[in-house]
Amino acid sequence: MRPVDSAQGSEFARRIADLDLNARERAVVAEVERGNLPRFWRRFVEVEVTDSADGSTNRARYWVAPDYLAIGSDEDYFLAPLSPMTAQAIADRLQCVLPTRKMVDDIYRGAAPKLVPQPIAPSAAMTTVPVFAQHNESIRQQRAETLAAHPLGALVAGHKKDLVLTPSLAEARGRVAIYGWHQAEGRPIQPLHTGHTVNWVDYSHGVRLVARSLEVNGTKTTIDAVLSDPVLAGLLSDEGPFKLPRYDAPAPPDPKPDSGEEMEEFAIEPGVRVLLNQPAGFAADPKKPVRLILYALPNGNSIAQTMGRRVKAGDDWHFDIQHIAAQTRWLRERFPQTHLVVAYLECEGRSWPAWRKKHDPDDRRVVGIVDELRRRFAGRKTALVLTGHSGGGSFTFGFLNGLQRIPDDVERIAFLDSNYAYNATQGHSDKLVRWLEGSEQHLLCVLAYHDSVALLNAKTFVSEQGGTWGRSLAMQKDLAEHFVFASEADADWRRFTAAGGRIKFLLKENPTQAVLHTRQVEWNGFIHAMLTGTPLEGQGYTYFGPRAYESWIGN
Repeated sequence: MRPVDSAQGSEFARRIADLDLNARERAVVAEVERGNLPRFWRRFVEVEVTDSADGSTNRARYWVAPDYLAIGSDEDYFLAPLSPMTAQAIADRLQCVLPTRKMVDDIYRGAAPKLVPQPIAPSAAMTTVPVFAQHNESIRQQRAETLAAHPLGALVAGHKKDLVLTPSLAEARGRVAIYGWHQAEGRPIQPLHTGHTVNWVDYSHGVRLVARSLEVNGTKTTIDAVLSDPVLAGLLSDEGPFKLPRYDAPAPPDPKPDSGEEMEEFAIEPGVRVLLNQPAGFAADPKKPVRLILYALPNGNSIAQTMGRRVKAGDDWHFDIQHIAAQTRWLRERFPQTHLVVAYLECEGRSWPAWRKKHDPDDRRVVGIVDELRRRFAGRKTALVLTGHSGGGSFTFGFLNGLQRIPDDVERIAFLDSNYAYNATQGHSDKLVRWLEGSEQHLLCVLAYHDSVALLNAKTFVSEQGGTWGRSLAMQKDLAEHFVFASEADADWRRFTAAGGRIKFLLKENPTQAVLHTRQVEWNGFIHAMLTGTPLEGQGYTYFGPRAYESWIGN
């Protein structure tokens, strides 16, 4: 059921017009999850196909959305072009798949009405939301002329190119496959094409969803099973069977990890050292948006140890426990439309709790550090991320303490086993609530493990309430007074999610009583903290799994 307070399609298009690709696709996912879909779109339409194989004729019935994925109401809807990774994520959540080239042809043959393609002259603006909305309005006018004979809910085709599945994606990971935009005589303008990267999204693209369940010869099965079957695949594919009938994350490259990165080191405030790590081409592309990640170092670690390197015999083990530089390089491959800049923050004594106590009891200097770093990017569109490991969380709480409200340009706050200093009586929960309610672009990620049962030298070292396990549960409980959380629990994890995925707590159970403090970062923790709540969450990596960034580690 579509919520009565949902945005209309045109309103939603205006709302996302100035967002970058990642933010606007996150907004689309949020609208889908809250049910802001036209009523007519929810009634899938049957398509029947036959194919002869091994001397037998096979028949299949599958069900497709009557139109491309749309946000809004029957009266005002927006056909939303998406990247294939987001389209795949939405399909997975709705128990659907994307079509093949043959399915697009079959859908077009079965459609009534068949709309005539409405190309817009190619330009740099073809990947922007205003052009998406312009094309959407042209289609709406076309569709209005057919409503008397074919009301909303009839299967319609011809007005978009489809994001499709193809066996060639197994070798072309990191690419999008597009096909279709059939003309009146049934010939597509766009042959099957895999020349664009997964981040190319233009106005002509449409996301047609197909129910994963179907019937073959009267028996229920799945699209995936049919596409992987050498005998039955011909029902749905004119390219043979599929090994991987879905979009998967791009294969990791074989890079020169530190080539081209721009470094700047400077001192700020008493005893605070900052290293800015900027991507290659940063200075040459001032119009690209900046995501400035403020990474406050864990207790006892230097900037070099936090960045990490490929260790050799005799090296200090601290160089091999975080690898923030390698994880950042991995992330940059997924965010080519944004400059990811990391500011490593190291303080005198290598302990942010001790530095704050000695130099900044009222937390004005922490706020000043953030302001100084923000000013360095004046004139650029910049979003801030506050994060850090272990005692680095003290820097984030110092920033919260020093302000009446969290600024709107803070896009994400992530605690990597680092929220020891959380205290509702200091206003932390109130400030987080106001910030989270202030914008759908604000995200909170909390990663922790059951540290109060962990043993070091056969002894526990934090209390049930004082460790990150206890502090995380307290924070979640306080936020639950303002947000409705969904919770899951099993032998390994406790998960709490709210605000359409913008708030996530992922708490690791610890039946073996191990010390997992640094593992939470090393095992893709920084990657996960930066991707939670986005369409790329869980794509190409597993939190608490093998190091996805291995090939990005420098020497």
